[in-house]
Amino acid sequence: MKVVISATLRTFFDRKTETEAAGNTVSEILQELTDSFPDAKKGLYDEEGRLRSFIRIFAGSEDVTDTSKHDRTLDDVSEILLLPFVAGGAATEKLISDERIKEISLDDKDIDRFSKHLLLREIGVKGQKRIKAAKVAVFGAGALASPVIQYLAAAGVGTIRVVDADTVSVGNLQSQVIHSSRDVKRPKAASARDTIRNIDRNIEAIAENRPVTAENVMSFIEGFDIVIDCSDNYKARYLINDACVLAGIPLVYAAVYQYEGQAAIFGYNGGPCLRCLYPKPPEPGLVPTCAEGGTISPLAGIVGSIQANEALKLIIGIGEHLSGRILTVDTLGLHAKLLTVSKNDNCPLCGKAPSITQIEDIDYEELCGLRQEEEKEAAVEGLTPEELAHRIESGEKLTIIDVREPHERAIIKFPDALVIPIGQLTRRQKELDPQVDTVFICKEGKRSILAINTLRDAGYKGPLYNLKGGMDAMKDIIFSSERGGL
Repeated sequence: MKVVISATLRTFFDRKTETEAAGNTVSEILQELTDSFPDAKKGLYDEEGRLRSFIRIFAGSEDVTDTSKHDRTLDDVSEILLLPFVAGGAATEKLISDERIKEISLDDKDIDRFSKHLLLREIGVKGQKRIKAAKVAVFGAGALASPVIQYLAAAGVGTIRVVDADTVSVGNLQSQVIHSSRDVKRPKAASARDTIRNIDRNIEAIAENRPVTAENVMSFIEGFDIVIDCSDNYKARYLINDACVLAGIPLVYAAVYQYEGQAAIFGYNGGPCLRCLYPKPPEPGLVPTCAEGGTISPLAGIVGSIQANEALKLIIGIGEHLSGRILTVDTLGLHAKLLTVSKNDNCPLCGKAPSITQIEDIDYEELCGLRQEEEKEAAVEGLTPEELAHRIESGEKLTIIDVREPHERAIIKFPDALVIPIGQLTRRQKELDPQVDTVFICKEGKRSILAINTLRDAGYKGPLYNLKGGMDAMKDIIFSSERGGL
């Protein structure tokens, strides 16, 4: 049986995109995988031996994640897909009612501007009026949001709210094409608002330069017709999903990582929500973020355009859409899959007996490994880049462990570092000398904390240090050295 491995899981499978596994059932195939790839057991299963909740398994297009299906013989199935969380049917109702569009008119300028829409039988004058009457909230103003916001504005969506607390950096410009060099250090939401106004000054563009919290998420979506999730972290994704389900607003979701993307519609017309598929986010470090793993520039443009297209179809009330389905796109392997997903009757949010009835102030940062407060720093002792450079230049004996991905090391190498992936630390701890200080490095100083805690849990007693800020903070020191290294 061919097993296709999504990019975020490949570190547990020796970087393979696909492999072969003997077996006629899901249980047999999973057993074969963990026998062939020992690191996969940590990635696929928790400490109690249960399949991790952020992973879905598809046999062909059927979701077979539920363990009740794992011993069923797989007839006429040639491919298994392991799909972690990083994501139809025909439209049956119009989000913008006929009564509401009676208040909307199109003038001569609108006729000229939107003539390509007006020529489409499925859109026409009524459809364009619905677009003009629509109110869309977009969470995020980065790579995915760039095509979403620009295409919604170009289509004539009447009100667009952009929520993002970040500022534009030079590194954003590779894929976040809504911003330009002159926007560096400006709030992303304000930059996006200006782009909307440059496209069409008749659009009401609202910029919210604030982070999404349990206290404010409902206020961001109140009175809006559609919410589009272009965020880049698990905290925001769960808050947005929960708010949309409780408010009864459809959510157009997408995510990208390296060369792969996912898109779906959640909480629409009785369809599944995000928690139906992934009840909770993955544990810290198991799945890299796009900030850690990178993405090819056009990927967000492809997937974000799909989000914009899905949103417009819902607004107009036409075509088939991604409610109850997930579209996965692999731009490196050049293939796409449309997978059917079902509503989970036991979902804590939208199931038959929901336990989540209001936005809960859960500590998502801690759950997703994003917290960077003093208590986290106190738990793992760290070295600043300057301190590490001084100790190396002084000739002090140190062991430096690099837990980054191969493509990250190719960009910036750390001289004399020992490369050990996090999944191999436990079995390779004998390579370390407990009498020598060991310093862990990664890209941003987050995965290295996970590596240290993993080694401690395995019983290692030697002194362990984290490079604060990772290689992102260290690179200026490395490149400024006249010796070409540290």
